[in-house]
Amino acid sequence: MKHFLRMLIQVCLYFYCKFLWRCLKFVMRKLTGRCELQRICYNTKPGASRTMKIETSLRGSKSKLLQTSVTVHLDAIEKTIEDIMELKKINPDINPQLGISLQACLLQIVGYRNLIADVEKLRREPYDSDNSQHEEMLLKLWKFLKPNTPLASRISKQWCEIGFQGDDPKTDFRGMGLLGLYNLQYFAERDATAAQQVLSDSLHPKCRYSFAIVGINITDLAYNLLVSGALKTHFYNVAPEAPTLSHFQQTFCYLMHEFHKFWIEEDPMDIMEFNRVREKFRKRIVKQLQNPEMALCPHFAASEGLINI
Repeated sequence: MKHFLRMLIQVCLYFYCKFLWRCLKFVMRKLTGRCELQRICYNTKPGASRTMKIETSLRGSKSKLLQTSVTVHLDAIEKTIEDIMELKKINPDINPQLGISLQACLLQIVGYRNLIADVEKLRREPYDSDNSQHEEMLLKLWKFLKPNTPLASRISKQWCEIGFQGDDPKTDFRGMGLLGLYNLQYFAERDATAAQQVLSDSLHPKCRYSFAIVGINITDLAYNLLVSGALKTHFYNVAPEAPTLSHFQQTFCYLMHEFHKFWIEEDPMDIMEFNRVREKFRKRIVKQLQNPEMALCPHFAASEGLINI
């Protein structure tokens, strides 16, 4: 009975607060002559603060048009903005900047949703050793990380030198699928100096962890931050329009670099402490992302801030 009463009170409070909020919006509209979308765009600077407020406003609207505007195709955004302006009786000639601001916000909102779909597709695609493209990517990873050391054969204990668990790396990609390989290759190719330095450090007795396995694990961390929505703050601050897979991979590179520094700072006894250190690192990143001004890597180049052991 107590549980039922508690639930009833919570439901009543929800509808009461919702009613008060709608009343407040109505009063503000009458006082300012502007709808909520206008007030947000005019009173909040561009970036995560504005886009997240716009997203909340659209999702919470009683208008079906506004609710569904966050799920339209990228090509339909311009028409959607026109429909919103018409619905809200806003003259685009008098308020030209509003349309531009709303379009930028919707590009980020819809782009974030599409990015999740793209990343999920890669995560779900298993590594296939019969696929020549997959094999080529894997061999390129070796060349980028060990440019002066030829790989004796495709199946080789040499893979352990870059942090895989056995003589065939394909078994290590089961958890994150192709996404893990895409991220590792991106890091090794786009920031070769940093990747090679981190790999070298990971083999040092004072550091000692498996570079590739940690990379797949950090891919899992980045993936969960993305799906949970925690990375919205970062992407809405660094991507002027729709965030792309490249933005996600740059974020992975940043997380790899930061985790490497964090691991050294924590100075764990051995690899058995990995889960503890990883969880502590995750909490620190999540806390940083709660700041609406946060941009994890606005102009990231890992090689500029490496710690040499």
